[in-house]
This record gives sequence, C-alpha cells and structure tokens, in this order.
Amino acid sequence: MTGTADTQIPFDRLLAADPLFSRPAAGSPTIMGAGTAVSGTSYSQQELLDAFSISDPKVRSIFLNSAIERRYLAMPLPAADGTPVPERQGDLLDRHKALAVDMGVRAIRACLEDSGATLSDIGYLCCVTSTGFLTPGLSALLIRELGIDRHCSRADLVGMGCNAGLNALNVVSSWASAHPGELAVMLCTEACSAAYVLDSTMRTAVVNSLFGDGAAALAVVARPGTDPAGGPDRPRILKFASYIIPEALDAMRYDWDSTQDRFSFFLDPQVPYVVGAHAEHVVDRLLARTGLLRSDIKHWLVHSGGKKVVNALMVNLGLNRHEVRHTLGVLSDYGNVSSGSFIFSYERLQQERVTAPGDHGVLMTMGPGSTIETALIQW
Repeated sequence: MTGTADTQIPFDRLLAADPLFSRPAAGSPTIMGAGTAVSGTSYSQQELLDAFSISDPKVRSIFLNSAIERRYLAMPLPAADGTPVPERQGDLLDRHKALAVDMGVRAIRACLEDSGATLSDIGYLCCVTSTGFLTPGLSALLIRELGIDRHCSRADLVGMGCNAGLNALNVVSSWASAHPGELAVMLCTEACSAAYVLDSTMRTAVVNSLFGDGAAALAVVARPGTDPAGGPDRPRILKFASYIIPEALDAMRYDWDSTQDRFSFFLDPQVPYVVGAHAEHVVDRLLARTGLLRSDIKHWLVHSGGKKVVNALMVNLGLNRHEVRHTLGVLSDYGNVSSGSFIFSYERLQQERVTAPGDHGVLMTMGPGSTIETALIQW
C-alpha cells in the first residue's frame, strides 16, 4: 500500500480501517511492508575483472562462474595507470558509515511507503550490519538523520554476518508481539564496498567475486491472534528455528589481516557442503508440531549466499530452481548482499502477486557460526 505525503492514510487509521485489525489484538506479528536500496554504481563481473586488470585464469573463473551478472559497489576503481587507490581501515570505516546510513535511509523510506506508514509510526528500530563498526550505532544515526521520535526504542546487531537478518526479525517480532498495534522496523544495511582486500590470494578472490552493497528493511506489527492467516499480501510470522554448527565456527569469519592492515573476510571452500548437509535438521525443527511437510511450503525465500550454497540447499532440501527463483535472481542482479538478501527475495515474491491466503513460506539465512536461521510465515 503506497501513497504520497499528502494522500497517505495515517498508520493508526489504516489499522482501524482494516477489519483484520478491528479485532482484539493478541500479539501475532505480521510483515506489513518491505523496502530495499543499493549503492550508486553497478558493475558486471567482466567489468570488474577488466577494471582491476585481473588476468589470473583461476580468479577469472571464480568471477565468471559465480552466477552473478551485476553487483552494486562503491569502492574506488584503480587509477589511470592501473594501480589500486590506497585505502586504510579508517577510510573503509568512513565509507561504511556513509553508505550504511544513505542506503538505510532509502530502504526505510521505501519500506514505510510499502506499509502505508510514516516515520512517526515507528516505535522500535533494529539495525543490522557486519561490514563496519560504529559507536553510536546505526540506529542512533538513522533516528537523527530521519527525525524519528527520540522516544523510539532501538537495538543494533553487529557482526553476526549473513544470517543476522532473521536474528533481527526474531527480536523485532517479539517486540511487536509485546506492543500490539505499534510498528517495529528492522533494517539490514551492508556496505560490502567497505569490507574488501585486494591481493593475489584465492581467499580474497572468492570474497571479492561475491558480495555487493545493499540495504533492506521490513516493517512488522502485531496482528490479532484470532485471524487464521495474515491476508493475501501480509504474511504472519509463525515460528523461528535456529541451528548452529560449532565444529564449523571458523569456516566463515571476519578478522584482522595483519599483512593488509585491515579486516578481511574468510570463506572456507567447504561452507556450501556444511550448510547443505545441516539444512534438513533446522527445517525439520521449524516444521515440527505444525502438521506441515516440506512439500506443503509454497514459497522458499533463501539467502543468496552464492551459487554453490544455493545448489547445496536445493539438493539437500529437494527444491527445484523455480522454488528458489527469487534467491537465484537476487544473486544474479545484486550478488550476495549479506544479511538483507532474503528481504530482496521477499520483495520480488510480493511483486509477483502469486501468494494466496493460507500459503506457507520459509525464510532461511546462513552465516558465521556456522549458523542457519529459519522462519515460518503464512499469508
């Protein structure tokens, strides 16, 4: 539901006008809207290889066989003589702050427009990032930037990685359930342009071929528990399930590279297979005591973690390409935008308008820990 500043229905009146909201609230959280944003410039994989004069055939193969067509990045291209522009860790932190706030502002505004809400309706703001560290956190910076009410409750999740979007949704859903009728917003804003290393190692080649800048927001409000489904385009959040693999704790990490004098992300080549092999455990737990089978799930919205990750999940969960079409589409058009990837996929599904009342969906994210997070939703 959208509208201009002059015609938009106030959020409290929108709730009152909706018969689903006229019943006594019992704290059942519902996704009211979504919004996304990216940084200013996109590049094809070939354009990046050419710009950085990458000739190593193994590195080129990683870029060109990634199932990624384009990514949005705001990092400086090499100088005219082909030499990289030198940047210190402090420069990257400055970029993270600027990009995270800029993309975050635009994603929140788009989310509110989709929800039919305004900035004054926000009662809780939860911000997620893993591509930089800030104190005060992003929530404080965004409250100042957007002029959100200074009584707004807030939280920041930092450093949890690509799975953190569902960790945040869990927190936001709990807050919404405890405050029926009040709007909670979660924002994932990842400035991957501020988290890169340029060297000749395969470790950095994998990372540099994969990630892109992006921000994504969801608006959540508690709906009546007496309502059997969230409606044709507003899914209720029914349940969460988590799974951590401590044996693979070091398989995905963002730690200090003393050679490069900056933080560097590491992805173990075995990550896709580790995640795939454990995906069934968490999905089975998510569906336990619901009466649902995997075949009953109409919509799968999986983190765009990379071609091999998605393929491993398809094999282990018995999914076909159509069922993960949004995941693959987001990977192709944006690369891995970390914690907000699943929201990009959710937005595409909503734009298709193919969901029906009663449909169930599974949200899934994966990240450091190694961790798999899931949520069950119903329209």
